[in-house]
Amino acid sequence: MSLIVSSIQRKPKISASRKLMLKSLMVAKAKEELEQEILDKEEEKHRYLAERAPPLNTSALSLGQLQDLCRELHAKIDVVDEERYDIEAKVMLNTREIKDLNIKVLDLRGKFKRPNLRRVRVSADAILRSLLGSKHKVSMDLRANLKSVKKEDTEKKRPVEDSDWRKNVEAMSGMEGRKKMFDAAKGPAQ
Repeated sequence: MSLIVSSIQRKPKISASRKLMLKSLMVAKAKEELEQEILDKEEEKHRYLAERAPPLNTSALSLGQLQDLCRELHAKIDVVDEERYDIEAKVMLNTREIKDLNIKVLDLRGKFKRPNLRRVRVSADAILRSLLGSKHKVSMDLRANLKSVKKEDTEKKRPVEDSDWRKNVEAMSGMEGRKKMFDAAKGPAQ
């Protein structure tokens, strides 16, 4: 019995103030790591640019050397521009392909609006013909197996029902009082 009571009335192992302090420490640590990551990216960017594009010393160059340097830089810019264009074209192709695949996935899942279907009367022969194709030779008459009912049996019972209902009430009311009660109840309702 004591095990059940102790499991129901458990006290939290960490107090609310301790939880708040731990959360604030975790947020501070995450902020610090994020700032460090940003600084690392900036440093790597500067290192990459220093490696790829060393600083130019144009003060000691003649006019012909400056023109050669400009031509060389333009050639490098053209190469980089071509690479950028090729990469953009690949990215656009991949995004189109991703969109097409997403549409196909949605179609396969059935998340598109289905049109309202109309009811069509189809006979059993037509269903069998569509399912079996040319193999279907036997016609299926569903009405042949139904039980036949003669109309004469039903006509014998109807004459009582077809006659005027007022005459039936008068004929069946053996006592005069019951008929008056029936007529009295019928009168105020109309």
